[in-house]
Amino acid sequence: MTAPLPLDRQLCFSLYAASLAINRLYKPMLDRLGITYPQFLVLGALWDEDDRTVGGIAARLSLESSTVTPLVKRLEAAGFVTRTRDAHDERQVRVALTDTGRALQEECTCLADSLVERSGLSMPDIQRLNRDVQALRTALEA
Repeated sequence: MTAPLPLDRQLCFSLYAASLAINRLYKPMLDRLGITYPQFLVLGALWDEDDRTVGGIAARLSLESSTVTPLVKRLEAAGFVTRTRDAHDERQVRVALTDTGRALQEECTCLADSLVERSGLSMPDIQRLNRDVQALRTALEA
């Protein structure tokens, strides 16, 4: 039996630590906007495709609906989204951006700019890294 690798040589730890570092970088900016990182992800799913079901948002973020529901409720209380029952299936809750929620997207562009600046990587390098991480995720989920 082989001994486990030291933490710094384990991909899972490197990805985890990088995620924490990104969250620490984003936190002050998100605090100013009045949202948390998980709420930012919900908004990101809606910026990609507005008027989704809670289940659709959960699937897009690889989360459970029960995790997304309280995030959506807080975003609704803050005026960023609305929730309505689906007209064809009342079991489904649809979530749509408000004008305020749409406007927030523009204010969040500073997050990506900050990541590029702080990382010292070029945009093509970041895009390549993102593609590699996405390919890893796809392979692991298969």
